[in-house]
Amino acid sequence: MIYSTRCYRFSAAHVLAHPELDQAENEKIFGKCANPGGHGHDYEVEVSVAGPLDPESGQIIRPGLLDEIFRETVEVRFAHRMLNEVEPFDRLVPTAENISETCHALLESVISRRSTARLAHVRVIETQQNFVDQGEL
Repeated sequence: MIYSTRCYRFSAAHVLAHPELDQAENEKIFGKCANPGGHGHDYEVEVSVAGPLDPESGQIIRPGLLDEIFRETVEVRFAHRMLNEVEPFDRLVPTAENISETCHALLESVISRRSTARLAHVRVIETQQNFVDQGEL
């Protein structure tokens, strides 16, 4: 199996807090990340696709097309935003795990609809010490 991976970046802020819990409980679970003032990250997102190689280009997907899909489905929606105010994070805690699952879900159908590739893997890197993988690899 051959995979093609593109790397993207976007900046966003969040507060890790479950809306049904009080501040003390949220701080117990999420520590300093439960600060109601929020904090930001420069998220890195790696998107890997698999599929047949186009006989003309020798590529699984045109890089420009994948860039366009990422921009339209993820970057425009989340970049430079307070994630807690953006669907689905207005009801989901915007952890790296939930961000990864959301990116995967948003990208999967668009990639398969607009190309012969399929989404294989998404990695969301939140910090040097924290990243989440979603999918195969």
